[in-house]
Amino acid sequence: MFTSIRPDNPEGYAEALDRMKEIVQEIPGFLGYESARTPGGIGITVAYFRDEASLAVWRQNTEHQAVQRHGREHWYDAYSLHVGKVERSYSFDRR
Repeated sequence: MFTSIRPDNPEGYAEALDRMKEIVQEIPGFLGYESARTPGGIGITVAYFRDEASLAVWRQNTEHQAVQRHGREHWYDAYSLHVGKVERSYSFDRR
C-alpha cells in the first residue's frame, strides 16, 4: 500500500505512471491494483502480488527504482509504503 502527497499533475508524472503500469503488469504474480486520489493531492494505491517473490521482482526493477528516485526528488512531498498480507477479502457492488 503506497500513500502519498504530491501536487496534481506534476511534469512527467503521467508518462512515468503509464510506463510503470506497463512494467508491473508484465511481472508474473502481479494480480492488480486499486488507486484513488483527492483533489488536494493525497493518494493511495494498493497493489496485489501473489507472493513475496513477485513483489521482489517489482521492487528490484531498475526502471522502477529510477522513477522512485525521481519521485522523491521532484514529485512527492511525502509518502509511506506498507507491505502486508491479505488474510480475507470481501466486496459488495450494488451495480
